[in-house]
Amino acid sequence: PGGALAAGGGGRAAGGQPEDAVAARGLVMLGEPQVGAYALAARRRLELLSEASTRIGTTLDVRRTAEELAETAVPGLADFITIDLPDAVLRGEEAADPLADLRRTVVHGVREGLPFTPPGKRIGFGPATPQLRCLGSREAVLEPDLRAAAGWLAQDPEYTARLLAHVHSLIAVPLLARGVVLGVATFYRSGGVFGDDDRSLAQELASRAALSIDNARRYTHERTMVLALQRRLLPHGLPDQDAVEVAHRYLPAESDVGGDWYDVIPLPGARIGLLVGDVVGHGMLSAATMGRLRTAARSFAELDFPPDEVLTHLDNLVGRLDREDPDGQGVGVIGATCLYAVYDPADQRCLMARAGHPPPALVRPDGTVTYPDLPAGPPLGLGGLPFDAVEVDLSEGSQLVLYTDGLIEDRHRDVDVVLEQLRQALAHPERAPEETCQVVLDTVAPAHPHDDIALLVARVHALDPGRIASWELTADPALVGEVRAAAVRWLSDRGLDETAFAAELILSELITNAVRHGAAPIRVRLLYGRTLICEVSDASNTAPHLRRAASTDEGGRGLFLVAQLSQSWGTRYLPEGKVIWAECELDAA
Repeated sequence: PGGALAAGGGGRAAGGQPEDAVAARGLVMLGEPQVGAYALAARRRLELLSEASTRIGTTLDVRRTAEELAETAVPGLADFITIDLPDAVLRGEEAADPLADLRRTVVHGVREGLPFTPPGKRIGFGPATPQLRCLGSREAVLEPDLRAAAGWLAQDPEYTARLLAHVHSLIAVPLLARGVVLGVATFYRSGGVFGDDDRSLAQELASRAALSIDNARRYTHERTMVLALQRRLLPHGLPDQDAVEVAHRYLPAESDVGGDWYDVIPLPGARIGLLVGDVVGHGMLSAATMGRLRTAARSFAELDFPPDEVLTHLDNLVGRLDREDPDGQGVGVIGATCLYAVYDPADQRCLMARAGHPPPALVRPDGTVTYPDLPAGPPLGLGGLPFDAVEVDLSEGSQLVLYTDGLIEDRHRDVDVVLEQLRQALAHPERAPEETCQVVLDTVAPAHPHDDIALLVARVHALDPGRIASWELTADPALVGEVRAAAVRWLSDRGLDETAFAAELILSELITNAVRHGAAPIRVRLLYGRTLICEVSDASNTAPHLRRAASTDEGGRGLFLVAQLSQSWGTRYLPEGKVIWAECELDAA
């Protein structure tokens, strides 16, 4: 080309193009033989890191996150990988000494059958092993040729000799996140040798996985605390009573803990209160709020308010909690739903009311399952709206099933279909409540619940008519002695002579007060169960008041004597009038 330019002086070639332009066309490439291999390795490295960003940390489960690291590294980087985590990390805690309680968590490779320590076994590393050195230095340790790795060979000569038949090179990497050592990952190759680039790649993968493991650990720790709080705030046992046979279950959501609760509350007159509620939301705040609401609901119930009044008081409490707003953000704490039922075994009737809660299921002795037409009422916290109570007759052996919405509501299921499934699961009245609870959870509850589930199954019993005595009288003081004598005879016929003395004094005082200060009709009732319950009712809403009479007073000691002779006493208001009751031990004499 140089000669052509010199001779032609910039002339034109065929086609009208300058001759120097034609002569200059061409391409020269200079390079080293290994450039292509480097480019391919870099590309694979980037692809592996990109894959790791999408595959590692898809759940908040420590063990699963470790498995995702293993599945990403094999076979892209290593042929085999083992991951060892402290027991504390698996529980969601921070390990005080990561070297003291390491446990084999994951073993993964291109094939099975290698003599690696299986998952679940405790792992101990010698002082010169690559794993212990990497944990001490917090840097990846590379052993390109395991046959020359004296520390690794000395750890367990018999074990390492068997392993050398399958692996030739090793990288030990600490799982380090936020300055905390979470464990160690060991990468093995059976063919080829690890290099420095592989070490940096292994460290990068381990760093990403460690951050996800730490997130999962923190979540596990928080969920464990909330679940412990939730279970601590739920009833620890069932009260001794004869009105119902009860079984219950609490199932937390998979992702988080909510605010579902249940309670069984003994009430005066051998009655029993059944309570189920649900606080909206999840986490520590919902669990703590649940505890406050359950305590308040129990207190209102023990004051013997009817179900609709209990819900009214809870509604006011939830509204007050919202106004207090602990975060000061004005967001509002909660909404909540609740169902409260009171069963009386003496007349076999159940009074119930609900506040935005799913209706209960009623299982009759013949297997018929219905959902009582109970007014829904507004959720707790809205304020200003009334709650209506409905009374239902329950024959001996009927079952009342109370539950929270986590049992029937699920984004992938139709509520009507689930209610029909629940109906079919409950249509076996011969089952005991414990068995019924388990069948409902096995057949009706979602496989992966997104919300808590509280379930309460109560089979009702009737009080034997032979253990109930009642009298009705007018406001005539002369009749007090007759009723008192009749009550003593009734107690004596049942072998309760020792209890009759205290019961006679209690009845004398309560009936006399009703005659003097109450209004007709006056009714007297004795209930003989685990204890003896004396009830006197009248049509007046005036409640008695206990006071201590002075030494010079001629009266005012009656209720004080009642309180001393009885185990407990109190007042229960009726739609018209009230009931004064006193409960005596059967050895009250």
